[in-house]
Amino acid sequence: MGDFDNELDVQIKSKPEAETPKMYRVILHNDDYTTMEFVVEVLVKVFRLPAQDATRIMLDVHRKGQGQVGVFTRDIARTKVAQVHYLAKQREYPLKCTYEEA
Repeated sequence: MGDFDNELDVQIKSKPEAETPKMYRVILHNDDYTTMEFVVEVLVKVFRLPAQDATRIMLDVHRKGQGQVGVFTRDIARTKVAQVHYLAKQREYPLKCTYEEA
């Protein structure tokens, strides 16, 4: 019999590097019906922002027509948008929230 090391051809494959997932920015859009208080409430509940940051973003949305809330992976961004729309529908507000590639 031959040498044991020569009989086995063991190849160690390097593990492929995980790709960084694409990120998506979540955007709130201003409208003439949704109250500022509700927008702040949504920002605190859905995005877990401190009240001061939520108020700043709400004012940005109010003044500029839209404002970025955060940047997330696609699944998280989609979930956050769905949560905002669900809460807005429950309270009968037309609050629009979207996401786009960052």
